[in-house]
Amino acid sequence: MDWLTWSPQALELAQRQNKPILLSIGYSACHWCHVMAHESFEDEATAALMNRHFVNIKVDREERPDIDRIYQTAHQLIARRPGGWPLTMFLSPQDQLPFFGGTYFPDKPKYGMIAFSDLLQRLVEIFQREPEKIRQQGQAIQQALIEIELRENQNRHGADIGAVATFEAQLQKAHDPEFGGFGRAPKFPQPAILLQALQRAFDKQATDPLRQAIEFSLRRIALGGIQDHLGGGFFRYSVDDKWMIPHFEKMLYDNGQLLQVFAQAFRLSGKRLFADAVEGIVTWLERDMRAPTGAFYAALDADSEAVEGKYYLWSPAQVKQIIGDEHYPSFAYRFGLDQAANFEGKWHLHGYHDVEQVIEKLKLGAESLRRAHQHASQQLLDIRNGRIPPDLDDKLLTSWNALTIRGLAIAARVFMSQQYFDIAKRCLKAVRLECWHDGRLLALGKSDGKQLPGYLDDYAQLLQATLDCLQFEWCDEDLEFAIELADRLLELFVDEPHGGFYFTAADHEKLIQRPKSWQDEAMPCGNAVASLALHRLGLLVGRQSYTQYAEKALRSVADNLRQTPFHAAGFVALLEALQQPPQQLIVRGDKAGLQHWRKQILPRLRPDQSAYFVPADATGLPPELARKSSTTGTSAWICEGFSCRAPIDDLDSVLSSLQQPSH
Repeated sequence: MDWLTWSPQALELAQRQNKPILLSIGYSACHWCHVMAHESFEDEATAALMNRHFVNIKVDREERPDIDRIYQTAHQLIARRPGGWPLTMFLSPQDQLPFFGGTYFPDKPKYGMIAFSDLLQRLVEIFQREPEKIRQQGQAIQQALIEIELRENQNRHGADIGAVATFEAQLQKAHDPEFGGFGRAPKFPQPAILLQALQRAFDKQATDPLRQAIEFSLRRIALGGIQDHLGGGFFRYSVDDKWMIPHFEKMLYDNGQLLQVFAQAFRLSGKRLFADAVEGIVTWLERDMRAPTGAFYAALDADSEAVEGKYYLWSPAQVKQIIGDEHYPSFAYRFGLDQAANFEGKWHLHGYHDVEQVIEKLKLGAESLRRAHQHASQQLLDIRNGRIPPDLDDKLLTSWNALTIRGLAIAARVFMSQQYFDIAKRCLKAVRLECWHDGRLLALGKSDGKQLPGYLDDYAQLLQATLDCLQFEWCDEDLEFAIELADRLLELFVDEPHGGFYFTAADHEKLIQRPKSWQDEAMPCGNAVASLALHRLGLLVGRQSYTQYAEKALRSVADNLRQTPFHAAGFVALLEALQQPPQQLIVRGDKAGLQHWRKQILPRLRPDQSAYFVPADATGLPPELARKSSTTGTSAWICEGFSCRAPIDDLDSVLSSLQQPSH
């Protein structure tokens, strides 16, 4: 099979030979990508057909999310339904406009789908005999892409705070009251929605329906088989409504976001289940995903030994033999080994009951049960570690690492964990070393050998992560880096006429579209993240120009936000931050005083509050920060927007001024 990478040379070859481009987009941990590769691409007859009639280009969607975004949109226009991976698109060689597309195609007719080889032959005939039809289809797609861009840039109204209430209503409507989560199977955790819902929950009483919905959903997610109860971390999504059986790939970007979610859930509720979820993710990151530099690898495959989920499955007899007769009954009751097999004749651990329910049912002591189950889990994990593991995708992706840095920094703040912060700071250092060169970000580490320019998500997420690290521990160099990131982001990505930010830089390779999004996907919307980060930085350093770009970005999505805020949680957060500025604390003083105040303040902060502990001897501060100088040891300035109260020298007074959640 003659695969080429997306490059000027490959595109020129297609033009010169006048062969249609077969574009296959996937990623290393994609189960159905592997299935299609084995069934069709590795089949000699099918490969010969592809090589004879097409220029075949394979794209890793994690390395080229720009290409993936564009052709996912095109697929939706062609097929009238969402796409996915593998994405299989057929493009005109002259202009790369698609004339047909789909996702997975089987090697033989099944699932109501045409065999891939038959599809190839039909498309070759159409391309050769009906070139005008191909040209018209491409023009229709191009016009549709133009209309999408025009429609997105014609917001005629200002942002309305009513979108926050609409978000809550849409959240409640989508909530599954039986099993938790939002929507039906396949169920994704949807961290962006969870984070915004959590932020809303801090203003609610414990009996409020929204707060109950979010806590119930997070409990079911944490108990479910979507969490790896032995090794820590979360799988990508659940194939069923009950959160029982996951699609077994583990992605760094999911777990980086879920660190934030479960840390804030613990801050809200104090429930140990959520703290355990955080600890599990961190354990998994350090054990399985950390590169020698301190950055984190991208993903673990769903398959091992060519079988999905095989690495994670058990039988009751196996478990009983490993952990012993004494501890087996409580472990089986907790994780469903006393129930029918739940995955192809095997058992995948799913939390049918939490620790408290096990204690109540079996009349066991709490601490002894926890210790017993920790020991049993470690015994099983030791055995599992001897199996052939899923493949590791060892790419070092900037934006995914930035999400993880942010999750670790927020968890460090909630739990006052120096360990979590040290992991975050080491990762930040590694990302700067690997991916920041000559004032530009790369999308993945230079050690990968591919000098791919950074996207909006890389700049925006790394800016947010740097600001979160600054909250836990002040560093003059990090502030300087944050300002440099923000300035370069504005230089490269801003849409000056309409507001907001493009996904690709101004000097990026010209493609059939320059994407610009307002919706959250598996990753939070970079447009919203950039706007939120600029707003935060602007308030910290006293630069209204940064916040003005955020305000203009919000206006650019106002109509969309008014209609469907549920799909734009980041912009809902920005709307609320601009309409009702959250509290920001600036604390100045000597090292000992700052340490004491920091330990008291940080764990009490709500998700929308921020605090920075700036040493008296900090250098290179912007004027707005430099003017806040304590003369009495340690002082705090409580600010909302650009307005700050008089400095407070008493810690208890500061703590009483912080808005607290309603327990």
